[in-house]
Amino acid sequence: GAPSGFGRPAPPPQTGWERVRELWQRDERQQYPEETVNLFKSAFTAGLAGWLYGGIPAFASARKAFVERSHGELFQNRADAVQSAHRAGLRGFIRYGWRWSWRVTVFTTIFNVVSTGLSAYRNKSTVGNFAAAGALTGALFRMHLGLQGLAGGIVFGTAFGMPAGVLLLALHGLAGESLQEKRSRERRELYERKLAEWQSRLHVTEVLGQTENNAQGGPKMERARE
Repeated sequence: GAPSGFGRPAPPPQTGWERVRELWQRDERQQYPEETVNLFKSAFTAGLAGWLYGGIPAFASARKAFVERSHGELFQNRADAVQSAHRAGLRGFIRYGWRWSWRVTVFTTIFNVVSTGLSAYRNKSTVGNFAAAGALTGALFRMHLGLQGLAGGIVFGTAFGMPAGVLLLALHGLAGESLQEKRSRERRELYERKLAEWQSRLHVTEVLGQTENNAQGGPKMERARE
C-alpha cells in the first residue's frame, strides 16, 4: 500500500463553510490561522482597555469619596490614612474595572468573530461585513430591553461597525492586501507546493517500480535462455 501522506494533497477550501471551519483548525505546524490569533489578541486588548476605562475613574472617585467620609476619623499616622485611601480606591478599581472589562471583551469578541466569519464565508472583506457584525452584536446586548432596546442596539452596532470597518480596510489597503487576500494567496501557494512535491514523489516511485520490475525480469529471461 501507499505510505501515509502519499495521497494527492487536498485542494484549498472551496465553500464558505469550509473556510469558516478552517479558522478553528491547526495547520501542520500546530498553529491557528492569523485571523484566529488576532481574535484572541483583540479580546485580551479589549479586556485590558475596558478595565482601565472603568477602573481608573472608579479609583479616583472611590479614593475621593473615602477622604470625604473619613473627616474626623482617627488614623495612626499620615501613612495609615494614605494607605486606607489607596485601598478604597483599589477596591473601586477592581470592582468597576471588572464590570467594564468583561462587557467590552464580550462585545469586541462577538463583533470580531462575526465579522471574521462573514469575511471568511464570503472570501472578501467589505464594510457590510463589519456593519452586519456590529448590528448583530448590538442587538444581542440590548435585546433584553425589548423591541425598543433591540432597535437601539442595531442602530448603535451599525454605527460602530461601519467606521471600524472603514478603518480596518484602510489599514489593510496600506499593507497591500487584506487578511482574506493574504490567506487565499497562502492557501494557493501551499497547495501548489504540496502538489509539486507529491508529483515529484509519485514520479520517483514510478521510476523505482520500473527499475525493480526490470531487475526481476532479468534473471527470468536468463533462466529461460538456459
